[in-house]
This record gives sequence, structure tokens and C-alpha cells, in this order.
Amino acid sequence: MDQKKKQGRYGRVINQLEELLTATPDPVSRMATVSALLYHKMGHYFWFGFYRIIDGEMLVGPYQGSVACQVLQKDVGVCWACANQAESIIVPDVEKFPGHIACDSRSKSEIVIPVRNADGKVLAVLDADSDKLDMYDEVDEVNLRKIADMIFV
Repeated sequence: MDQKKKQGRYGRVINQLEELLTATPDPVSRMATVSALLYHKMGHYFWFGFYRIIDGEMLVGPYQGSVACQVLQKDVGVCWACANQAESIIVPDVEKFPGHIACDSRSKSEIVIPVRNADGKVLAVLDADSDKLDMYDEVDEVNLRKIADMIFV
């Protein structure tokens, strides 16, 4: 998908989410809505969802796609790296990321965005996987950050 088309699609999705997410302030409900909408509307996600940090563990939250790992090993993999650094991570080739956790061997590239509460604490991560190499870029990162900021109100 070319950059202009991808940006336009994200813009339309964000506009939809601004309206849809007014139904409830509940972050899990919001995660479920975001997962369903992005997975079905964007067209370049093999897996899309959230991992929530609860009592020091990273547990799968709402998602769309193949069956996910339910609990991620502490401080291992892209999702924990994102949460620990409180920074977005784009991985063009998951085979080259030290400690990558392969919940589905068909995953080839990934982007993970921290999801913060109003105080700035990372309470979850937004995780998107592709079955193609080098699928994610700055357009994805900028827009997924906007979307991640919509989860906790």
C-alpha cells in the first residue's frame, strides 16, 4: 500500500474511532473496538491486538488474528522491550530481533506501541504483526501512537 493511501486510510479509521470510543471509557472495550476496526479496515495486519501489563505480567488482551500467546515471558521479546523502554519499536524482520517470541511462525515483521494512562505509565502495548517482511514504517508508527493514546481517558 502506498504511503498516501495508507495515511488516508488511517485518517478515516481515526475519525471512526473518535466517534466509536465515546461509548465507554473502559480500556478493554476500547482495545476490542480498536483491534476489530484496524484488523478489518487497514488490510496489512496479519495479527493486531494488545498485551496488558497486570501485576508484573504481560497478558494478551483483545486481538484479531490467529491464536496468541496468552502470557509473554518477562522481559523477553518485542512487546516487553517496548514496555520497558516506553518507546515504539518497528521490527522489519522478527528473525533478527534478539529474544523474539514467535506466537505464530508466519509472523515476519512487527510494530509495537506503548499504551499509556493519563499519568504516562505504560499499562499495555499495541502490537501489530505482518506475514510479510518490512511491512511497518513511520506512517504506521505516527498513526498507531495516536490510536494508542485513545485507549485510556
